[in-house]
This record gives sequence, C-alpha cells and structure tokens, in this order.
Amino acid sequence: MRMNIKRLVMLMVLVVPVAMIAQVRIATVDVQSIFEAMPETKAATDVLNALSEQLHNEYAMMQQEFNGKYAAYQALAASDTPATIRDRRVREIQDGNREIEDFLAASQESLAKKKKELEAPIYAKINEAIKQVGDSGGYTYIFDISAMPVVYAGAGAVDLTTAVKKWLGLE
Repeated sequence: MRMNIKRLVMLMVLVVPVAMIAQVRIATVDVQSIFEAMPETKAATDVLNALSEQLHNEYAMMQQEFNGKYAAYQALAASDTPATIRDRRVREIQDGNREIEDFLAASQESLAKKKKELEAPIYAKINEAIKQVGDSGGYTYIFDISAMPVVYAGAGAVDLTTAVKKWLGLE
C-alpha cells in the first residue's frame, strides 16, 4: 500500500506539470505596428508637431533677442563705456542665456508630458483589443515583439497582430 502511494505521488509530480504546459497558449503581437496604424496616432502626432513648432518659434525669438543683446554688448565693449554699464550688460546676457536654457528644458519636459498624455488612451485601446483577442482565443500569454524581440518562433507560432488590427477596425 505504501508503495502505491509513492508511485501515485511520483506519477502526479510528473503528470501535473506536463498537463499544465499543455494548457498554456502563447502568442505574439506587434504593438508598435498597431500603434502606427491607429488614426488616433496621426492626430496625436499632429498635435505634438504643432506644439513643437510653437516652442521652436518662441526659442528662435528668444535666441534673436539674445543675439541682439550680445551684439550691443560687443559694440559697447569696444567703446569707452564705464565698467559698471558693461558689467550690467554682461549680467543681462548671462540672465538671457539662463532663461534660454531653462526654456529649452521646460519645452522638452512639456513635449514629453504631452506625448505621454496623448499616447496613453491609444495604448489603452490597443491593450483592451489585445485582451479581447487573447480572451476569445484562450491565450495564456501574449508577448509584444516590438518591445521584446523573440529569439525564436517555430512554425506553430501564433502572431495576433492582424487579429488585433481587425478587432480595432484597422484592416
């Protein structure tokens, strides 16, 4: 009797993992290609380009003002202008340079924040589509091949990219 229990336990140890592996269904999806195909992506890109253009124009204006102050300082430095006036102009130029640097940093931060804000609902929609396709197909795991390259995919590999695009109405 004791021998049968050992055999039963040993059999379960061997059979249960094999049965669990048989139930796992794995697929891949290319989220980046889906993202690029979404009409919302074009709209988000247009908004980001417009914001970038506004920030670039402001930067150009600031740079032009700075260059004007610098040219005026160079002309002033070549004359017999008192040191106190030259020193004040140097401080103005330094302040202008700091202002430009601060503006560039704030602009980059603003663009990154806006990009994240615009892309979040698009990725949420894609993730929901992947979940729906995955649930309907009984998949346990779906890997994003655009974020994590697959080292090997055999003949039986399942790519759900087309199915997700179809669910989203992109094809």
